Amino acid sequence: MEAVPAGARAYIGCVTLAALYALIPLPSLATPPWAVLLLAVVYAGCEQAAARWHSAGTFYPVLLAGAFLLPPPAAALVPVPGALLLPLTRRARAERPAPRLRRLWRAAQLVVAVWAASRTHWALGGRDAVVGSDFPYALVPSGAAVLVFCLVLTALDGGIRALAERVPARRAWRGLFGRSLAPIGVHGLAGLMMAVLWRSPYGPVAALLVLLPMCVSWWAFAQYHRERAAHQATIRALVQAVDIKDGYTRGHSERVGQASMMIARELGMDDSRVEVLRFAGILHDVGKLGVPTRLLRKDGPLTPEERRVIELHPEYGHEMVRGIAFLGEARAAVLHHHERLDGSGYPYGLLGAQIPESARVVAVADAFDAMTSTRSYRRARPVPAALEELRRCAGAQFDPRMVTALVVALGRHGWHPAVTAEEQPSPDPAAAPLSSSPGATR
Repeated sequence: MEAVPAGARAYIGCVTLAALYALIPLPSLATPPWAVLLLAVVYAGCEQAAARWHSAGTFYPVLLAGAFLLPPPAAALVPVPGALLLPLTRRARAERPAPRLRRLWRAAQLVVAVWAASRTHWALGGRDAVVGSDFPYALVPSGAAVLVFCLVLTALDGGIRALAERVPARRAWRGLFGRSLAPIGVHGLAGLMMAVLWRSPYGPVAALLVLLPMCVSWWAFAQYHRERAAHQATIRALVQAVDIKDGYTRGHSERVGQASMMIARELGMDDSRVEVLRFAGILHDVGKLGVPTRLLRKDGPLTPEERRVIELHPEYGHEMVRGIAFLGEARAAVLHHHERLDGSGYPYGLLGAQIPESARVVAVADAFDAMTSTRSYRRARPVPAALEELRRCAGAQFDPRMVTALVVALGRHGWHPAVTAEEQPSPDPAAAPLSSSPGATR
């Protein structure tokens, strides 16, 4: 791991000094120590639980409840133990800032953000509104406090990202506030409920009960992300195996997934289905693991017998993925992406609407990338020529809707695939001969 840049260290030092300044008036406050201690322990416990669940993010309701209940210096003390004791993931330990600096940075950042939120809340009379359960007025100072809390967090996050990761300043802050405001706003409402119940006759015990549904929902969210990460790891492993075996088409799977996603979005499919179509594109050639490597890497045309062996790869692929439930209709795309509308495709010679829609999407994406990539047996052709060939074959080989969707999507967003070292572009793509069967890819 590289050393943390001097600018990032100085930045962390400045934020830490600001955090210490925020805590200086603490000894002179008449705040009950048990209230600060209880909130700090609860926050630290929530963070430890989140680390066990491998959940990203911070449990803000307790911090915001502290901002609504306590004077600014006391509220700023609440995140310190939890931030300093938070166990780091393996990935976090390998990233910059270094582990100790990361904990110090997180503690200082949260101290400054909570202090600013509490100052805003108290300046707008929020403490009296919480004590008297004065609704809807209590929403005004609490809303302003949440806004300031989010603003400070994202401003500091962007700064450390720009300095520690050497990200351009505009990119470091771009979109951070917008992405953070909604989730922090929800945490703010939970924190306000905690504060109101805390000041009610029911006391702190009732306030802590607010955390139960929050913890359950957070646990479910963490489980969803763990499952999603497992899905991604499964797909990545399969694709890497194909790429290792068929070096000439390395990167092809990811590009077909990208093109399939562009087509699906242009067709107006919902996000979950777009994701499934991306999986379908990525995994469409996984059956090549069952094809002899010498055929995949052969220079020149295949013999009829060799082509028959190659044409078994959709069935091999379907056998490999049919037990993976989360793939859904992507499994049908793996099996049928070489079918043609006129019935001349394989493996089953399906006609028109008999071909699953997911397979028709992947067929166009696959043919497009095959034509615009250099292979062992021919050169790449330029994007306009590939699109013209797809249009020519629409109706007989490809679904015209899918072809039109790809043309429109490329016209709107362009095509910027990554080129790997194993797959260099042709020095003269315009010299590539046009093929009458663009779908006959390996």
